[in-house]
Amino acid sequence: MLRISKLTDYATVVLAALARDPEQRISASQLADQVRLETPTVAKVLKTLARAGLVNSVRGVNGGYQLAHSAEDISVAEIVSAMEGPIALTECGLEPGLCSHESDCSLRGNWQRIGQAVEGALSALSLADLARPQPPRIAIRAESTVETTRKIS
Repeated sequence: MLRISKLTDYATVVLAALARDPEQRISASQLADQVRLETPTVAKVLKTLARAGLVNSVRGVNGGYQLAHSAEDISVAEIVSAMEGPIALTECGLEPGLCSHESDCSLRGNWQRIGQAVEGALSALSLADLARPQPPRIAIRAESTVETTRKIS
């Protein structure tokens, strides 16, 4: 299974909270309270996001954090890259020479294509898309007639 780190997950939650009121500056502790995470964790995430240029920080009495760009202009790929580094599913997808099996492997080009497809999908989604509430899904489970027949007999 492909997974993002918890910090990346937390980054999306923090950014979505900032996107709700993009004009307001919010302190790390206020954000932590809003998203129900520990303040040191939120502070760490915010520092990483600030280094990547996704949030701005202002010191002082009226300081805090706010989005550096509109939520529509921040892609999920940018968030993942800021937190995880370059998007690639395998080492050989990043750059030549990282894998000791590279000279014997015929799959490198295919893994690069897959990585590009994943990055394209993440680039097509914005923070605004992430922050938009989704209607709850209803899980419908269909049973085969064989299973139903077994239960009845």
